[in-house]
Amino acid sequence: MPTTTQRGLTPLAATASLMFGLFALTGCSVLDTVMPKDEAVRDDKTSEVTEAGQADVFTIAVGDCFNDVDAEEISEVPVVPCDQPHDYEAYSAFDLAGDEFPGDEAVTQQAGDGCTPPFAEFNGVSYDDSTLYLGYLLPTEDSWTQQDDREVLCYIYEENVQTTGTLKGAAR
Repeated sequence: MPTTTQRGLTPLAATASLMFGLFALTGCSVLDTVMPKDEAVRDDKTSEVTEAGQADVFTIAVGDCFNDVDAEEISEVPVVPCDQPHDYEAYSAFDLAGDEFPGDEAVTQQAGDGCTPPFAEFNGVSYDDSTLYLGYLLPTEDSWTQQDDREVLCYIYEENVQTTGTLKGAAR
């Protein structure tokens, strides 16, 4: 069962980015390590994360690895180089169409529909046959209307286990 995550503007201490919880993230544990407090460092040429740190959720990109946060609404997530233990790996992104926010249920449905085919391409096994899971970062109604946010960012993960390295081609 996929997990969902919403990002967008929220009133809580200007935390504008994620709501872990339209449907609760299932199988995700609280970080066993201390969350980095500094901003993540990226390679100037490749944009790959080279040093762990915090990243605004709107800057998470395909290829980034990041960890879970034990909060309902957050503005940043801890990103790490993919060769370090991590909870999630972003594998695909796409924009939703439309001028008006279609509603949480429609956004979630479109995200699942849009993240499933590239999951098979990335993992090497269809989602239905895989032991791995997919999730997505979604626009909220506020981010849709106030920031023109239409992006869905798809991520892959192993339930209750941190991964070291990429899951690309894992075929499981």
